[in-house]
Amino acid sequence: MAICNQSPFKTLTLPSPKTLFNTTNSPIPNFQSIKCNTSLSCKTLIAEPEPIFTSVKTFAPATFANIGPGYDFLGCAIDGVGDYVTLSVDPNVKPGHIAISSITGAKGLKKDPLWNCAGIAAISTMKMLGIKSIGLSLILDKGLPLGSGLGSSAASAAAAAVAVNEMFGGRLSVSDLVLAGLDSEAKVSGYHADNVAPAIMGGFVLIRSYDPLELIQLKFPFEKDLFFVLVSPEFEAPTKEMRKAVAKEISLKDHTWNSSQAGALVAAVLQGDLSLFGKAMSSDKIVEPARAPLIPGMQGVKRAALEAGAFGCTISGAGPTVVAVIDDEEKGKEIGSTMVEAFFKEGNLKASATVRSLDRVGARLVGSEPR
Repeated sequence: MAICNQSPFKTLTLPSPKTLFNTTNSPIPNFQSIKCNTSLSCKTLIAEPEPIFTSVKTFAPATFANIGPGYDFLGCAIDGVGDYVTLSVDPNVKPGHIAISSITGAKGLKKDPLWNCAGIAAISTMKMLGIKSIGLSLILDKGLPLGSGLGSSAASAAAAAVAVNEMFGGRLSVSDLVLAGLDSEAKVSGYHADNVAPAIMGGFVLIRSYDPLELIQLKFPFEKDLFFVLVSPEFEAPTKEMRKAVAKEISLKDHTWNSSQAGALVAAVLQGDLSLFGKAMSSDKIVEPARAPLIPGMQGVKRAALEAGAFGCTISGAGPTVVAVIDDEEKGKEIGSTMVEAFFKEGNLKASATVRSLDRVGARLVGSEPR
């Protein structure tokens, strides 16, 4: 039996910014609502800001979107895997423009900023800041494989938006950065924020509304452990085809069921109840049943994960990565091995597994060179 246990993802050791901790004696709310001003433009800023660095390096994490019944409105960030962007002031680039100088870690991405998710988000952020007299060059280091179902395009967009913002002093708000990322998502995979919002904000994010855009950050308790078992088969699941598989009309019965499961997901996150979380994420009756048959062996892999002790299991985003949740890392590794074996037995697919925790921080600055 040929089974691949090598992960396609890069292993990262990242600093934990001070924003991760509450340094006051005030209680930490378990949710935060953020309303986004979709009319923001470069006119918001009175004067064009000056760069405070010659170069910056940022990181944005992978994301687990939909989480079962939360189709297009619920997602979370995953620690330790994601994309890097290095951004530099470049006198050889036309003022007000950006050039992608290189892309590493992935094939098939175009260097043209108008066709690259990082480039689109960077351009949008520059417009918000009103940058007209300075040119920038960008290096994209992909830690996420394309078409993984783990928010690969969103991670690139998030890292790029944060890089431009940090280059000019961090003037834009989180909601502005999400809107910049959405400019990219709209052109690359569709106008949905369940990947890009958690990639930028970290943790769990609920999209309460798209028009106007309103985001609610859900706080998973710090004292609780949450691990994601990510199992990626060697199989291409084109996002467009996976989205087409979802029915455009559903029954009232299924809508009611999925609504109750989505509500249970939110309650489980706020309470840190992984048993409830797993049951809810595994109970989608609309999206997963339509997509699972398109991933060879998916149903058998889910069954194997649950029998091995996972609290829940479902497809991440549009797939093909399958995610199980557990509260113990070593147990997660055992479950991952079982799922890899099931993919080979049930779907004749080689697969790789890795176990990751929740990323509570989101996209951040990891290096800089001052002017």
